[in-house]
Amino acid sequence: MRKLHLLKIFFLIFLFTQQAFAQQFFNDEFDRDKSYILLAHPTVQNLKTILFLTENQIFDAGDAEFVGVYSRDESYDFGQSLRFAEKENLQNIHFQEITGPLNLPDIYKANDCTELFRLIFENSSGLILFGGPDIMPEAYSEDNLYSEVTDPNRHLFELSLIFHLLGGSQSPDFVPLLNENPDFVVTGFCLGMQTMNVATGGSLVQDIPAQIYNARSDQEIVALPKNQLHRNYWQNLSSDSLLMGINFHPILFGNDDFFKNEVGYKKSSFPVVLSSHHQSANRMGKNWVATARSEDGKIIEGIRHEKYKNVFAVQFHPEVPALYENREKLKFSPDDKPKTYHEIIKKRGLEFHLKYWRYISKAFRNATK
Repeated sequence: MRKLHLLKIFFLIFLFTQQAFAQQFFNDEFDRDKSYILLAHPTVQNLKTILFLTENQIFDAGDAEFVGVYSRDESYDFGQSLRFAEKENLQNIHFQEITGPLNLPDIYKANDCTELFRLIFENSSGLILFGGPDIMPEAYSEDNLYSEVTDPNRHLFELSLIFHLLGGSQSPDFVPLLNENPDFVVTGFCLGMQTMNVATGGSLVQDIPAQIYNARSDQEIVALPKNQLHRNYWQNLSSDSLLMGINFHPILFGNDDFFKNEVGYKKSSFPVVLSSHHQSANRMGKNWVATARSEDGKIIEGIRHEKYKNVFAVQFHPEVPALYENREKLKFSPDDKPKTYHEIIKKRGLEFHLKYWRYISKAFRNATK
């Protein structure tokens, strides 16, 4: 009986803790005169990234506040994020938990999260999606060949949210939420771009070295030209503690003039970007146009939506704070000379990244008017 009593106490403590953390910002009273930007997967690291970008005026969000949105079933403990926000007294950071259960057959149609998706859409000006692990190939109707899926519930949530916002070829009759507010901003980096593509009916290259370049071992991969590597495989072959986990390579702008006309980057040289992925967009989802590619043209590095002007994304990582100031010196291969990320992208690369963030900032400010 005593053991049963203790178990009951522990269960009540656990239940109280869960209820205490459960954040329902848009379900409670909030200031409707303010503007809010949604942050998907608001981990402590992602919150720190946004704080760095805004505090250093790289991302100018104006007076907008941020609302981290996440599924209750994701593997990450978002209690860490709440404690971080409380410890740092971040008055402009809030949280919204999406509580409805999601299953793969239900994500590309109205489901148990639809009303909450509408709620957060109607009370915000846009959404930012961050990088992360592989999407399960079943979400784009393929067998798993090379994907390492570590948090399927995060993908179910983010895929369904994007589908509700943008619609997709999976359900042609579904009316996207952005039809009601076409100025709403949706942008993402790396996994964020992949999620936007898959959610609208696209697919992914599951492993770039194996499926694009026919390189399967680490030795075969590092023998490829450096600009064909989209993350660093030297870490698997060397114990050098200064090796970075990423790669830098130039991107090319194709027939689409998004970066020239919208972002305002008119340089004839091609900017160097931070790359950290082994998957990429393959079949394009509904209404997407490629805005940038890798140097050999084989990897899509940027997309924009044909119907909604404020919906765009990139495969690379312009959000990384180390791009904007000198931090630790690292190297790509054992024989390289260590450099900071800031040194690697050089002045022209920095100019490109700052222009891109000015464009993102402008899109959000215009969406809140």
